Amino acid sequence: QVQLVESGGGLVQPGESLRLSCAASGFRLEHYAIGWFRQAPGKEREGFLSISSSGRSTYYADSVKDRFTISRDNDRNTVYLQMNSLKPEDSAVYYCATTVERNGALVPARGPGYLEVMGQGTLVTVSS
Repeated sequence: QVQLVESGGGLVQPGESLRLSCAASGFRLEHYAIGWFRQAPGKEREGFLSISSSGRSTYYADSVKDRFTISRDNDRNTVYLQMNSLKPEDSAVYYCATTVERNGALVPARGPGYLEVMGQGTLVTVSS
């Protein structure tokens, strides 16, 4: 079964760090572009950071550019999101998915020829 499972979310105080994991099964992450999305209550889902099959990171949101990094461990078949200096506005459900770039935006991979996989999400709450 092809799936992605996110973990590592939780409640943290402003300024603290979290590392989210995105573990794959049924396929090899290193062969696909994998991205992170987040959705806060009442807001649209936002794709903000991806890692290509070659390991190149691409940011799609200035709000995370100096604080979040993405990495991949091929042995563990897992992608990580390191989040530093967290702010209350980072509170959201975080998802990982296979991704493509369309019109300059990061979107989930959809359509013929694409592997369509998105996890169930992990909740991050940043609050004092």
